[in-house]
Amino acid sequence: MEIRGKVIVVTGGASGIGKAMAERFHREGAKGVVVADLNGQGAEAVAHDIGGIAVQADVTREEDVVRVVRAAEQTFGPIDLFCSNAGISVRDADLENAASTADAGWTLGWGVNVMAHVYAARAVLPSMIARRQGYFLNTISAAGLLSQIGSAVYSTTKHAAVGFAEHLAIAHKEHGIGVSVLCPQAVDTPMLGGARGSQSVDGVLSPEAVAQCVIEGLEAETFLILPHPQVVEYMRRKTADYDRWLKGMVRLRRSVFDGERG
Repeated sequence: MEIRGKVIVVTGGASGIGKAMAERFHREGAKGVVVADLNGQGAEAVAHDIGGIAVQADVTREEDVVRVVRAAEQTFGPIDLFCSNAGISVRDADLENAASTADAGWTLGWGVNVMAHVYAARAVLPSMIARRQGYFLNTISAAGLLSQIGSAVYSTTKHAAVGFAEHLAIAHKEHGIGVSVLCPQAVDTPMLGGARGSQSVDGVLSPEAVAQCVIEGLEAETFLILPHPQVVEYMRRKTADYDRWLKGMVRLRRSVFDGERG
């Protein structure tokens, strides 16, 4: 997919990967970029710098996602690329109990990390199907392909997000609609919050480096966009011998938590 001349929506666009993507899409010649974020002022700042528009939105509310889509269509025209980028991490309440997080944490994680993708698809699929073209870029995480030590909510919801993206790709390929999932490990964003846990074992990338990977992945129209290429080998090990992989993750968990305690 070529970015030049395209109408693009980026959720979670006020900071981090979303901000870097919005800025890069503008430099690549996008027709218009809509920056949506719960942080309305942050979205306004990014949109101002790139000549786009900002929409304050809570992606866990379907009506907010619909409002973002309507704003994009009214300002620039039909959406070519919807980047469902907003995400949230919820740490286990008790690191020694995988089921310790309260329902509120699970509900929030499910709403941001899964249902926001569903709401985006509901809002733009009819137009894309009618035009026989369109593209979804869903920011997920390597945790959706592997796991996330210390967060059952994050790991579970990110796996579910990959599952929905797979279904989206399978169901709508014949409609001319493309799907990619962005699955980095550690990225230097507010979500990382200075933490250097299991996700940072292969280094921490800048949001701009991830945006470059996005451009390359969209051009190639690959389903998996992996800024940390090591993830491919980890996936192979997981599927080749699940029990061995789980044992390795137990060892990694122990080393991470020992490091935090030390």
